[in-house]
Amino acid sequence: MPCLISGFGAFEAHGKKARKGRNPATNEAMILKSRKVVVFRLSRKLRDA
Repeated sequence: MPCLISGFGAFEAHGKKARKGRNPATNEAMILKSRKVVVFRLSRKLRDA
């Protein structure tokens, strides 16, 4: 459920899938776990301004 700030925008949680990654220190391949990230969506009032 998004956290709405009236006239400004909304914060939402989105899921990211697991993906391949690499440890920069050892150059070892690894799998990064799935996780949730916070996304901000600007309100229509501010986008059209």
